[in-house]
Amino acid sequence: MKSAMFGQSEEDDEGRSPAHILLVDDDEINLLLTATALREQGLQVTEVTSGEAALRLMQQWTPQLVILDALMPGMDGFATCRQLRGLPGGELLPVLMLTGLDDDASIERAYDAGANDFFVKSTQWSLLIGRVRNLLRAARVQHELMCSRAKLARALDLARMGSFDWRPAPRGLRLEPEALRVLGRSPRQTLGLRQMLRALVGAERHGMAALLREVLRHSTVLDTDATVALPDGRRRIIHIEAEPEFNEQGSLCGYTGVLQDVTDRRMIEDKIKRLANFDALTGLPNRRQLIWRAERALEHARHQGHGFALLLIDLDRFKGINDTLGHGAGDELLVEIGRRLRSCLNHSDQLSDLGSDIHPLRSHRVLEAVGRLGGDEFVALLPEVDSEAQAEALAEAMLRVARAPVLLDGREYFVTASVGISLYPRDGHTVVDLLRNADVAMYSVKSAGRNALQVYRPHLAGMGRQKLELESALHKALERGELVLHYQPKVEVGGNRVTGVEALMRWQRGTELVLPSEFISLAEETGLIVPMSEWAIREAARQIRNWRDQFGLDLSVAINLPSRAFERTDLVDQIQHAALLHGVPLRSIELEITETGLMKDLQEVIPALHRLTQSGVGISIDDFGTGYSSLAYLTQLPISEVKIDRSFISDLGITERSSAVVTAIIALARSLGLRVIAEGVENDRQREVLCRLGCATMQGFLFAEALPAQDLPDWLRRVHAPKWPTSELMALG
Repeated sequence: MKSAMFGQSEEDDEGRSPAHILLVDDDEINLLLTATALREQGLQVTEVTSGEAALRLMQQWTPQLVILDALMPGMDGFATCRQLRGLPGGELLPVLMLTGLDDDASIERAYDAGANDFFVKSTQWSLLIGRVRNLLRAARVQHELMCSRAKLARALDLARMGSFDWRPAPRGLRLEPEALRVLGRSPRQTLGLRQMLRALVGAERHGMAALLREVLRHSTVLDTDATVALPDGRRRIIHIEAEPEFNEQGSLCGYTGVLQDVTDRRMIEDKIKRLANFDALTGLPNRRQLIWRAERALEHARHQGHGFALLLIDLDRFKGINDTLGHGAGDELLVEIGRRLRSCLNHSDQLSDLGSDIHPLRSHRVLEAVGRLGGDEFVALLPEVDSEAQAEALAEAMLRVARAPVLLDGREYFVTASVGISLYPRDGHTVVDLLRNADVAMYSVKSAGRNALQVYRPHLAGMGRQKLELESALHKALERGELVLHYQPKVEVGGNRVTGVEALMRWQRGTELVLPSEFISLAEETGLIVPMSEWAIREAARQIRNWRDQFGLDLSVAINLPSRAFERTDLVDQIQHAALLHGVPLRSIELEITETGLMKDLQEVIPALHRLTQSGVGISIDDFGTGYSSLAYLTQLPISEVKIDRSFISDLGITERSSAVVTAIIALARSLGLRVIAEGVENDRQREVLCRLGCATMQGFLFAEALPAQDLPDWLRRVHAPKWPTSELMALG
């Protein structure tokens, strides 16, 4: 009873259900005794009395152990054992042969038949139970080992990995089934070292042979990747890693290692590297890759003593296309321009490994490339240039390809580019310096009118610094009250009468009076023109009231406004508020907008113009005739006055064409019921021709320059006393 409990306890402790044993014996008494002894140990027993019955039963069920009597009538135990080994699941089934024969021949015959162990029949049941448990334990271990091997094989298969070992001839290379599957071979196939080398692609074959000789010569670790052509034609990247093995004498006796298909991993790694180093839109090297290449090129140029160049290419007016046609069209444009710029030089798509330490003297020419720095800025890197002229020639080629029309949404559009060039070592000794100076040169092209190239010169940097200083000072000019308005009279020549004045902005920067030509363009570029225009409206309204209160003057003041000021929805409210604050009528305020600025955002400007004229504010078109637009807009806009640009006035009386243009403008204005003013009148010849052509209202240096507000009343008394515009006279009129 104790032994039975011990056996059952052992099974319970290990968490397993009792083993199921098939007992085969033709002697019913021996069958009963043996079965009873086994059951007392907690084992489950199924009993049959013949080999034939055992085989029939095992076709439907597989026990965990078979105990066979060796000598039975009909099919004996030896024959039964041989046949059950052929059944599904029977090849690994533990078999214990029971025999009454204690001779060596019978024992050997039992093993030959496939038995795992034998036991001479006796009543020593404890010995039998011990044999049974040993066989069950060995079977479990073997089963677990097979499961582990299957899991390992599955894991290796999932990892596309297999092991191999190599020994000197005659054994050579031996590949495990998993390794053969990695190479696209059958698990039963053999593959020698020569066949393995022949499977490598192209030049890698010779490189691998040389590497293997080197590894064997020094008994070092093998760690490399190779591209292998599989039997089905596919190409895969195989990682090979092997370590040397040594015998007791310390001599190399072979290598053991693994093969792994790393194609997918390499593709993912390459994709990650490409995303990190190349622009997703254009496919060109990005800022990170460009700087890496430039640093390598700089290092090479420093060692070899030659120059290299950076070209910064910025598209002109790209924002207009992007905003008008949408970002999709803008992206198409960037892709096309990138393709064109790339075609101008020997662009290399080689992905430089940012983590590797490439020798500075190796393959520097593959660094040549065009890349996208960001937005609509591109950079061309020339790792070796002989002269400034060579860089300029490339820049000219890039300007030419950029000018060609681009097809977007079925229509042709034109863009140009501005190119700045910096050269090593003349223009800088670091990539940062060279990029900065190329940027300075490029912006000098922008300032000069775009669509050109500029090589960096030291004085350009000074201009850039002056511009930055000017911009900073201009920001503070509003806060410090340094902006002032000067006023230029508009004179009706026939009656010698002043009809109004134009407010012109000046900047009192310390003791220097800065003219608009030096800061208005910068104000427009930085957006400061909007708050400056708001200030001009308030200041003009204040000055109108001041002239009325102190001198009885009733003057209208024309204020120049940029087109972007009309985009503000509160422009009318601002003007009304300024007029109300200072108690002046809205009719005393006029607004001037240039023809070019008007047409730039015509649809956005029209609603604001209508609201202004409805409130009593007059609208004048400045620089009329210099725009690029159709004259049809004159019939659509609520304007009251046009000003003939000074460029048409300067040659009056000298060229017939100038007179013809001015005549046409005056006739057009009259037919539309608009007032006409000629600006920039500087001599009597111009005045006489304008009077003859029918333009009676003028302004210019012939009459007066722009005067400070406090000087205007004295000028009116001195020059136009009989006709000066008092509030009483205006009221009577």
